[in-house]
Amino acid sequence: MKDYHINVFWNDEDDAYIADIPDLEFCSAFGATPEEAVRELGIARELWLEVARETGKPIPPPRYRPAIYVATGG
Repeated sequence: MKDYHINVFWNDEDDAYIADIPDLEFCSAFGATPEEAVRELGIARELWLEVARETGKPIPPPRYRPAIYVATGG
């Protein structure tokens, strides 16, 4: 199975980098650096999936593709 796409961006309001997984609703994390945000997101992802399995919530397959890849077919 392919992995989920991760977005990483700077957020002025939080004064931190935000990383999120669009396919997993509300799965996000933040950090002082992009690397820290992604590292924290790895923890959040595992917890999100664990709770989904425990509660019977459907786990969506990785589908999100940024527009740049959709437009080029990549």
